[in-house]
Amino acid sequence: MANAREVKQRIRSVKNIAQVTRALQAVSASRVRKAMDAMYNTRPYANKAWQVLTHIAGQPGREVLHPLLTHRDEVRSAIVVMISSDRGLAGPYNTNILRATLNAFNNFPVPVRYISVGRKGTELLHRRGKEIIADFSGLPAEPTFNDVSPIGRILVDEFLSGGTDEAYLMYTDFVNMVRQDPVKKKLLPLEYETTEGLVEAEFTQHDGPKAAYIYEPGEMEILDEIIPSFTRLQVYQAVLESFASEHAARMVAMKNATDNATELAGLLQLDYNKARQLSITSDILDIVGGAEALAKSK
Repeated sequence: MANAREVKQRIRSVKNIAQVTRALQAVSASRVRKAMDAMYNTRPYANKAWQVLTHIAGQPGREVLHPLLTHRDEVRSAIVVMISSDRGLAGPYNTNILRATLNAFNNFPVPVRYISVGRKGTELLHRRGKEIIADFSGLPAEPTFNDVSPIGRILVDEFLSGGTDEAYLMYTDFVNMVRQDPVKKKLLPLEYETTEGLVEAEFTQHDGPKAAYIYEPGEMEILDEIIPSFTRLQVYQAVLESFASEHAARMVAMKNATDNATELAGLLQLDYNKARQLSITSDILDIVGGAEALAKSK
């Protein structure tokens, strides 16, 4: 058993760690609320954009309405946007999205290139020898649409120029404070027949008559403007979902770390008390033994 001084130093170190994790938990709790507000604020606009695009995509001749709606017969390459975080200490957040990405695209039938959002994801993809064509690390803590739109612009330009035939989005969907799920979504060519997860529950109309729209100046002019913008909107929404998931995961991880540190400090306090009792008992035995020896000598 370690002596009392060593145990006391360990207690001090554990308590210092608990203070740091408690502070990080408080910071994440503040940021996750802001991230959730930003995430929810974009959904009304995304809802209307989804309804309009669904109506347009349901018109006859969908494949010739716009190049971004056209499915290519031969797929020769793909691009994946993987969204992670710039910092660690978020539990399994970064590991989960990387594992989901590798599971989905390691054995993909065509070559895959990556656009990484977040420093941690960039480092993890580099270690596994993946080709990264763009790195968007260091986004603001509260990103705006203009901060994220270059990602969608790269995807649209690559698709229209023939540099890629498909584009996918890998991000973490915010379900609640304790659950964040990795999500794979196909961005290009745009698909409106099916949706997944929260998007399906939120953006799909199930009951009642379908909405009717009158387009001015016309469908083609609107398509040229809305489809690229909606692609960028999907990326922006995914970034907001991932940011909220990151802060929630970090808050939970830091809470668990604080609880574990507090529990460990309590156990070490018991060890310290035992060490002190042992030391005091040893001192008493030495005094008693010395007194008996002195009495015998007299």
